Amino acid sequence: MKVWIGLAGLLLLSLVVAACAGHAWASPVDLWRAIAGDEALRSRLLFEWRLPRVIAAAFVGALLGLGGTIYQGVFRNPLAEPYLLGSAGGAALGATVALLVPLALPQSWLLPLLAFAGAWGATLLVIGISRVAGAVDAAGLLLAGVAVAAILGALRSFMMLALSDETVSLQVVLSWVLGGVQTPTWSGIGWLVLIVAACVGLAQTLARRLDLLGLGEAMAHAFGLEVRRFVMLAVLAGSVIVAAAVAYGGLVAFVGLASPHVARWLVGPLHRPLLPASALVGAIVVVLADAIARSALPPAEIPLGLVTAVAGGPFFILLLARRLRS
Repeated sequence: MKVWIGLAGLLLLSLVVAACAGHAWASPVDLWRAIAGDEALRSRLLFEWRLPRVIAAAFVGALLGLGGTIYQGVFRNPLAEPYLLGSAGGAALGATVALLVPLALPQSWLLPLLAFAGAWGATLLVIGISRVAGAVDAAGLLLAGVAVAAILGALRSFMMLALSDETVSLQVVLSWVLGGVQTPTWSGIGWLVLIVAACVGLAQTLARRLDLLGLGEAMAHAFGLEVRRFVMLAVLAGSVIVAAAVAYGGLVAFVGLASPHVARWLVGPLHRPLLPASALVGAIVVVLADAIARSALPPAEIPLGLVTAVAGGPFFILLLARRLRS
């Protein structure tokens, strides 16, 4: 219970700090006035722009934490991360289409929609290729994911070269690929709440079977688990969760890798408590990283993915060294 209270308190504190951080720093009193409905311009900017972004950052981090935990459980590899199966390349391709191709829908809807479709479509493509090749185990999925990611990356680069001109800046595409939380409206926040709640529920339905899979394929099969079928199901569920995170936050590195490790240190390896703990840790990490991205070099904004990469790179090296020693 102390762990959960501590995580909830740390998340609340990080939300307050992040809401105060920015090009022009606000005080907690300013924040309270904005929430209370003050009509001053400063309060309206805080309420309509900064607070929705901070909350969206928390939800993006929670989704990445969930996705990372599912992928590490499915592949039984603590170094697995949510972008393994080409979802990053698919999302980047979808976002490139949304940003460079003039379409009828407004870009605020088109960007998350095409990013989500690209991320999930890439995962479906990986699963289809692995089935056609007859390699439907974890290793076959990983190899197919590497190949699909390379192809999608090449397609995105070709589109950036072919479709950009003096009216379209490639910096917009690059800034999205490097990660950055979209600022939704409050109605958009409502949709995000529903999406995250559905993803948490979906992840919890996999918890017991992920624990069985962690015992090894032979033991899991002895307990009645259809391993290959479940691997496909869990990969599809994880890809939906990761696609939702990518649609609202771009490609944010290392959060899905690091959050499950921190959560395991706090609550242990069983997935029923591990999944929500990873979501809370991911939310805290992304909220604080987004605050740094917005306030470190005013008035410019650092891409969120660069901030998490700078912090997550050393963490990954430590994990790798520890794994090699063991």
